[in-house]
Amino acid sequence: MDDTKQLDKQLEYVGFWLRVWASIIDTVLVLAITAPLLLAIYSRERLAAGITFSSSASFLISYVLPAIAVLAFWSFRQATPGKMAISARIVDACSGGPTSMSQNLIRYIGYFPSILVCCLGLIWVGLDQRKQGWHDKLAGTVVVRPRRGNGAPVRFDH
Repeated sequence: MDDTKQLDKQLEYVGFWLRVWASIIDTVLVLAITAPLLLAIYSRERLAAGITFSSSASFLISYVLPAIAVLAFWSFRQATPGKMAISARIVDACSGGPTSMSQNLIRYIGYFPSILVCCLGLIWVGLDQRKQGWHDKLAGTVVVRPRRGNGAPVRFDH
């Protein structure tokens, strides 16, 4: 049997609820880093009032820093810490290999339309046969982990 076909049978797609759990882990980690930075710059009251775009510092800490961190983790580890905690990784949907920087960027940007329509693009993970959200479909990626018997075996298009 071809090595890539053997690899397919050893992996399963990661479904909706596991990906929600990974996102919760990532969100807690991002907050653990950004909240103290924002508190160091702004008062607690000002933070509670909302400072989303009030300064370049808040924009950089709240939006740019997390984006760079996510893209770096996807590029160098194929997963964020949350996905690593569930043994998941993001791979190219055709080859099963690592994703390119352009795929990672498209995937990240793809979260915005996925969220805008009542989060339907994220919910799609639970409806799709390959467990792809709209952001995955746009970028040509799938989220996989070692097979544990529950999920559907992975099929790469090769």
